[in-house]
Amino acid sequence: MTIKAETNTYRTTATVVGVVYLAGFVVGIGGNGLIQSILGAPNYLATVSANSMMLAIGAILWFMAVVGDAAHGVLMFPVLKQHSERIALGYIAARIVDAVFIAIMVLFLLLQIPLGSAFLKAAVPDTFYLQALSTVSVQASQYAYQIGMSTLGLAGLMLCYTLYRAKLVPRLLAVWGLVGYAIIFGGMVSEFMGSGLGLASSIPGGLWEVFIGVWLIVKGFNSSAFVSQATSTSNPAEPLVPQPVPENS
Repeated sequence: MTIKAETNTYRTTATVVGVVYLAGFVVGIGGNGLIQSILGAPNYLATVSANSMMLAIGAILWFMAVVGDAAHGVLMFPVLKQHSERIALGYIAARIVDAVFIAIMVLFLLLQIPLGSAFLKAAVPDTFYLQALSTVSVQASQYAYQIGMSTLGLAGLMLCYTLYRAKLVPRLLAVWGLVGYAIIFGGMVSEFMGSGLGLASSIPGGLWEVFIGVWLIVKGFNSSAFVSQATSTSNPAEPLVPQPVPENS
């Protein structure tokens, strides 16, 4: 592959990654808003059955975000591999783990639909059991979300470290990402201990993802990083081998 063709390929990758960032932000916010409008209401179990379609739509939006999380790892693998194969493998693995746990979160939330339907039909003695089961499944969904987001924080640190080291984007932008994902990781880990910082900790990293999405669509990656990499690969430095001295005749 020529340097020009390789640069064009990475420009296309940057655009697609940028679109996935922005789309993931939109569907994530939309899905969370729909779900919280139902499950955040008092005595939600009595009303969730009537709002099952809205809850299902919110879940579908979250599943779209899950696909986007996994797609990030796949799309960025060839880019990161140019600079560190180990980080590229770590990043794609972390994004897949992130996607799996977010999918588990959504499945636990979808359990509220059959629980709500059973709650409406249950006799009074059984409602306590159903409410307890609903509470446990919602809490399990929160744990899955926190694990997924903690993994996202680690993935983001690997990504932004490579962006910084390879100068794929302006270094100030990479530093913003490093700080944002470090806050996400710390906030989500502390959430297991009841800190209540989970949502707030995602704000700096979330804003970074919106900004980097726009940046990649408009600017793309720094093409000189790929040109220098391709040049060093295609024209390795030749070792200095002493030439034989011709014998005097």
